[in-house]
Amino acid sequence: MNEEVVKSALSKVMYPGFTKDIVSFGFVKNIVINGTEVSFDVEITSSAPEVAQQIFDDCVTELKRAGATKVTPNIKAPQMPRESSSRGKNIAPQVQNFLMVSSGKGGVGKSTTSVNIAIALAMQGKKVGLLDADIYGPNIPRMLGIEDVKPEVVGNKVLPISAYGLEVMSMGSLMEEGQSLMWRGSMIMKAIEQFLRDIAWSKLDVLVIDMPPGTGDAQLTLAQSVPVTLGLTVTTPQTVSLDDSRRSLDMFKKLHIPIGGIVENMSGFIAPDTGVEYDIFGKGTSQPMAEEFGTKVLAEIPIEPAIREGGDAGKPITYVAPTSESAKRYMKAAEDVWNQIEEINKTGGVDNAAIQPTTPPGVSACSTGGGSCGV
Repeated sequence: MNEEVVKSALSKVMYPGFTKDIVSFGFVKNIVINGTEVSFDVEITSSAPEVAQQIFDDCVTELKRAGATKVTPNIKAPQMPRESSSRGKNIAPQVQNFLMVSSGKGGVGKSTTSVNIAIALAMQGKKVGLLDADIYGPNIPRMLGIEDVKPEVVGNKVLPISAYGLEVMSMGSLMEEGQSLMWRGSMIMKAIEQFLRDIAWSKLDVLVIDMPPGTGDAQLTLAQSVPVTLGLTVTTPQTVSLDDSRRSLDMFKKLHIPIGGIVENMSGFIAPDTGVEYDIFGKGTSQPMAEEFGTKVLAEIPIEPAIREGGDAGKPITYVAPTSESAKRYMKAAEDVWNQIEEINKTGGVDNAAIQPTTPPGVSACSTGGGSCGV
C-alpha cells in the first residue's frame, strides 16, 4: 500500500447524490499507511448521518479491494447541534455555507441587498458565489453589468460568470433579454435544483442566494436541497412591507433556518447635494419586528441616488463607492453576517429548534472528530 494506491481506491468513492468523488473534492486528508493498514480523514460538508455512513462503508470496501487489511476512515462531519433546513442534505457539497436573502414582497431592494452583501463579503477576502434564484424576475445580471454575457458550457456543467470577484449565475443569463417564463411550480423546483447541482461552482466560502419574493416553491426547494446556514430578510419601513416581512421570518423558523437579521432598505433619504438624511418613508420601524423574532436589524440602508445609478449601470455601490454611507453599512452588515456564520459552524447556533445530531452506527467516533473507526 502507498499513497497513490490509496487515493486511486478512494477516487472511486462518490460523494452521495453527486457525480464527483471525495478525492476530487479535496475531502481526503492526512493519509497514514502502516504496511497494509490505512487511516485517513474525510472532511465532509453534510451533517446527515446517512451520508457519513455511506462514505465510511464505500471507503472500507474500495480499500479492502485494493489490498488493505485494516481501514480506519475518520469521517469529520460538521457538528450542527440544531436541525438544519434540509436535515443535512447538500446537493452542492463544494459550497461551505449558504446565505438565503428573502423578502415577503417584491420591490423592497432584495436583489440590491444580495449583490452588495455578496461583494462586501468578497472584498473581505471570502470566496463568494451569487445565485439569482428569482426565476421570474432575474435582475442580478444587469446590476453586475453582465446582462450580455452568456455562460460557457463544459461537458454537462455550466461555468458561472465572473463579475466583481464573484461567481455568478442567473436565469437571466440563460435566456433572451425580455423573455418571459410562464412556469409551473414543478419547473421552478427543478430549476433551483439544477442551479445548485449542475453549475460548476468552485469551493466557495459562501453562496449568497437571491430568492424570489414570497414563501413558495423556490424557498421550499432550496431548504430541502441544501443546509441553509443563515437567512436574511429585506424590508422597507412601511407597515405593508413589515407585514409581509413577518411572513418571511416565520418561514425561516418553520424551515429551521437561523435568522441572521433584517436589512431595512429605503430607510431614510440622503440628499446628494447636502448629505443630510431625511426620514421620508420612516426609519427604524423594523426594530420591534426584530425583537419579536429574536433577531436584530443588521443595517438601515438609506435611499441614496448612487445606489439606483449603480444598479442600473452595473456598478454596485459597495465596489465603486466604498466610502459612501450605504457602502459602509453594507460592509458592516457583511462582517456581522460572516461572524454569525462562523459561530453557527462552530457551535450550531442557538434557535428554538435546537436538537442534538444523530450519528450512524459505527461512525459516531468519526463524526465527532475523535476516536477510531477501524474495520
